[in-house]
Amino acid sequence: MTNALAIIFVFGLLVMIHEFGHFMVARWNGIKVLEFAFGFGPKLIGFQGKETYYAIRAVPLGGFVRLYGMDPEIDENGEQVLAPSHDPQSYMNKKVWQKMSVIAAGPIMNFVLAIFLFMIVFAYYGTPIAGNGNTIGSILQGKPAEKIGLQAGAKIQAVDGVATPDWNSLTNAIHSKPNQKITLTVEYGGKLQNFTLQTEKDSQSGYGMVGIAPEVIYQKTSLLDSAKLGMQKTIEFTRFIVITLTEMITGKVPAEVGGPVAIAQAIGEGAQQGFASLLGLTGILSIQLGLLNLFPIPALDGSRLVFLLIEGLRGKPVKPERENFIHFVGFVLLLAVMIAVTYQDILKLFVSKG
Repeated sequence: MTNALAIIFVFGLLVMIHEFGHFMVARWNGIKVLEFAFGFGPKLIGFQGKETYYAIRAVPLGGFVRLYGMDPEIDENGEQVLAPSHDPQSYMNKKVWQKMSVIAAGPIMNFVLAIFLFMIVFAYYGTPIAGNGNTIGSILQGKPAEKIGLQAGAKIQAVDGVATPDWNSLTNAIHSKPNQKITLTVEYGGKLQNFTLQTEKDSQSGYGMVGIAPEVIYQKTSLLDSAKLGMQKTIEFTRFIVITLTEMITGKVPAEVGGPVAIAQAIGEGAQQGFASLLGLTGILSIQLGLLNLFPIPALDGSRLVFLLIEGLRGKPVKPERENFIHFVGFVLLLAVMIAVTYQDILKLFVSKG
């Protein structure tokens, strides 16, 4: 139940903040918004506002804002009707920069959301820093510490009989003995026990390593510093995602793409680790959604920005039927890719469980 609520919370927040960006900037530019919808497909519930219809639709994998004059409307006779060319509330009658601001507002709001979520984590929970006690915070998989059964929460009181009251003395003792057998005196559950293991040699530093990490403690941060850290983390994650995608495209690293199932699984795991982890994960997903929508892929915001750039350079828009056809083809291909990725996600789940 907790996982389901977490998935609804994250997907709902990401989609609604994105569409809210389109919605608000369209209103600021005097464009009439016909519908603000969460999800696609058949309508489940909805109500008519002053000029906008608000709806929740059956497929909760996105959402949309339908702008007056952006696409032809269907009248009561089933005919396509274009907005009047002189109507000031029509999207098509706005300046290019106004239309670009409406389209770009969705992805921009995703970056704003990421900054805000990171800021909440830093302001409320604090800034994570490594503790200097001798308590193990986490164990790295496949490393000597895991192989001998060390657990997070254990305290390493000595290395080869030499006391290690803090993390600095502990790491110094281990670092000084690469590829050597050492004996750790460990306190866990109020009991002392000795473990003998072989250290590994770090290829870069030459230090001895056993695969342990310190406890993470949270240091309280002011609201202003939290905002700065939120901005900093958003920039860092954005740069990291762009570099990773570039390396995947160029073949430097294996291409690993997760679909809705993989994302839902990650959200569930984040929820199990606590609300701070869930907020941080939501911030990262929001950055990914913002970046994805800025790519010049037909049916996404980036593609519409390209068409508007062409309109600005030519002095006239691309024929609506041609642009709409490209967006339609792009949407179909995008849907096909999403189905394929989801299928792979499901296969991975069965393989991991089998």
